[in-house]
Amino acid sequence: MNGVINVLKPPGMTSSDVVVYLRAKLGVRKVGHTGTLDPEAAGVLPICLGKATRISDYLMHQDKVYRCGMKLGIQTDTSDLTGKVTARTDQFPEEKQIMESMMSYLGESDQVPPMHSAIKMGGKKLYQLARQGVTLEVPPRRIRIQQIRLLSFHPPDSIQFEVSCSKGTYIRALCRDIGNDLGCGAVMSFLIRTGTGPFFIQESSSLDEILLAMKQGYLFRLIQPMEKVLDPILPAIFLKEESYEKIRHGNSVGVEFLQRAMDGIVPGRPCRIFCGKTFMGIGYCKSSGNNEFIGMKSVLL
Repeated sequence: MNGVINVLKPPGMTSSDVVVYLRAKLGVRKVGHTGTLDPEAAGVLPICLGKATRISDYLMHQDKVYRCGMKLGIQTDTSDLTGKVTARTDQFPEEKQIMESMMSYLGESDQVPPMHSAIKMGGKKLYQLARQGVTLEVPPRRIRIQQIRLLSFHPPDSIQFEVSCSKGTYIRALCRDIGNDLGCGAVMSFLIRTGTGPFFIQESSSLDEILLAMKQGYLFRLIQPMEKVLDPILPAIFLKEESYEKIRHGNSVGVEFLQRAMDGIVPGRPCRIFCGKTFMGIGYCKSSGNNEFIGMKSVLL
């Protein structure tokens, strides 16, 4: 069983909980997720099965899309409603000010991750240190926000917005920073991930739907093949079928085995490798002197 399932993660489970659950229920030894989603958040969580665990890094680095609730006038130690309240106010901004603050985060910026996060410092996760009462100065991370859109504003303190952003962006921290800009504080009230890379919530399946599919014999319909999920992420190199045995054993082959021209292929960059119509795995084009070769990084047959 090799491929990727677009899982609709329910609130209340960690990403690791979903992995453990599916490993037990599906009877698959190798199962992995493609980036953590907060326990109280819901939404798209692609889960890799079998050999697809070896492509998780390519999926993990894709951009994300979220729908988020933000509550003004409150601050907590976790930057969401699960934390301890540290400040309150009844002084609220107007919608124009809220919009101006949100729009100021478009593009690249430095974001300080929340102390209550799974980032490791000194070998320990930050949320573990936070629970022990330890507070550290967390270094900022470079993030990118491509789009941010106000969905609704219910005065004086309830906001819903949608954001498209780079991997590593903390929406809780974004709410915190917007609240600080506005001078009233803010926390995230809910979070739904509606997309990550080529996966979208419309095509996701709940855990119950996945188990039902397994029991009724159509689980294969929910498992997307590796070559399909990598299609919008990595370019492809097509080789002649006679190169199959060499590629299958991880050997390099010369450009005389090319079935099609390598238009747009950047040397050294990862690519999907096909022999005829058969997906072989991840490889790259490389040069040695005046000669070009196709090498393999991961054989995924």
